[in-house]
Amino acid sequence: MSIPESFYREAIDLNRYSNRIARRIVTNYNDIILDLTFKLATIDEVTSPATVARIRSMLLQMKESLEGWSVENTAYVADQLQSLSLFQSDFVRNELQKALPVGAANVNSVQISGDFARSIVYTDPTEINVLTLPTLESQVRRTFNLTAAKGSAITLPNGEVVEKAFRGIAASQAEFISREIRVGITEGESIPQIAKRLRGRLQFGKNQEMTAKAQALAGGTGIRLANNQVRTIVRTSVNQVQNMASQAVYMANQDVTKKYEYVAILDARTTALCGSLDGKHFEYGKGPMPPQHFNCRSSTVPVIDDEDLRRRFPDTRPSEVGRVPQDVSYPNWLKDNPDMQSKALGNKKKFFNYLINTKKESPRNASRKIISDDGTELSLRELIEKYPKVG
Repeated sequence: MSIPESFYREAIDLNRYSNRIARRIVTNYNDIILDLTFKLATIDEVTSPATVARIRSMLLQMKESLEGWSVENTAYVADQLQSLSLFQSDFVRNELQKALPVGAANVNSVQISGDFARSIVYTDPTEINVLTLPTLESQVRRTFNLTAAKGSAITLPNGEVVEKAFRGIAASQAEFISREIRVGITEGESIPQIAKRLRGRLQFGKNQEMTAKAQALAGGTGIRLANNQVRTIVRTSVNQVQNMASQAVYMANQDVTKKYEYVAILDARTTALCGSLDGKHFEYGKGPMPPQHFNCRSSTVPVIDDEDLRRRFPDTRPSEVGRVPQDVSYPNWLKDNPDMQSKALGNKKKFFNYLINTKKESPRNASRKIISDDGTELSLRELIEKYPKVG
């Protein structure tokens, strides 16, 4: 049994991909709040009905802008998740094919409906007509393909869909900011002081090149919570589509792989649930699937029965630098190939070697600890270029 090392490496890159999506969304949100706070900062005192009316007009404009933000970025997430599902299914099929001997049968692909991701983002399962449920359930069970019916069965861990979650952020933040201004005035704060508290250290125009994580840390009370909520929704949604697309291809190729391994990230933020599942093997359709919770970073990788590989290539397995001994794991392979460390880990290469050489961590534990959120980003195009198709 073996597991292609590229699946571990891709887990890092998909985290970077979710960071890129989140940055655009939080930047758009923050621009709305920053525009409001800089307008508010021009008001010295609330001394007349005209000033009160002006503030109300600003808040109404902010509310309308946030509603537009919700609509626009929900559609953006749907487009990104649809593209991710196509990429991920191609990636898994490609990596399974590379693991097989030359001349072996082609790995099966899966079909992905054009409405698959849209159904994930927009279709609330609680609003589906109960009379259609039996038909829907039979469609979900009958095929490995990623259909709109399968997408409509997926929700965030709290039962909501992305569209509803973004609408909720827009509405709750509009109400929160309005309330913060009212309370601040009542307690004797000046309007410029309130505006500064809402925006924090974030500056209009300078936030464009900051990561989503950095913007959240710099933002004030009107920014931080919404930014963190967006990052959570995006990361969880990317994890859902990554694992669902992967499982679809695995299950369509059970002559190649009959089980999968649950892979958790080993660091202080790992939940007890994911930690207890780490490294365990499950038959397809019978085991737990990430995400198990919001911000879940766990993934699944295929366990390949490579008896045929051993017959063709005794005691070896494929790697990016050529065939290596069969018992070499990905972490040990990474440790022994510094050039691959730079490609796979980026700015975490030094930390990886520090964990091994100074902290005396095993290569396996070191590799798990660095698959976390460092704020770096990858676009979908960069992902595709990094993992090109074979043939």
